[in-house]
Amino acid sequence: TLQLDDYRFQLLPADKVDAAEEIISAAEGKVAFAGDGVNDAPVLARADVGIAMGALGSDAAIEAADIVIMNDDLMLISKAVKIARKALRISKQNIALALIVKFSFLVLSFVGLSNIWMAVFADVGVLIIAIINSMRTLYS
Repeated sequence: TLQLDDYRFQLLPADKVDAAEEIISAAEGKVAFAGDGVNDAPVLARADVGIAMGALGSDAAIEAADIVIMNDDLMLISKAVKIARKALRISKQNIALALIVKFSFLVLSFVGLSNIWMAVFADVGVLIIAIINSMRTLYS
């Protein structure tokens, strides 16, 4: 669920920027802005998380946004947050695995228990495992 503290609607383009600046300066956490038009591009770029909505959204809004949702369903924002959290978790797993394997082979090579070819095969193995692990983001 989204925990909204404040929201604004039916603002003119200049009012959107002013409202966004006011909210960003007073916010304790991250600020997200969802919009669909060319007038939203400055606020989308300024917000911590800019969300462009709608298949008919302007190119400027899509370019300025961090997230692009191709229809007007607001429920997809929570799904995008869920996917982003899962992708971050998987990325951290891949980085940790790669560092552990590389450090292990560094130690093994200092001790004289591995050679360059073992390290190369381990590196390629970590790469393949990381790719397979990353494919889990496709099934959210």
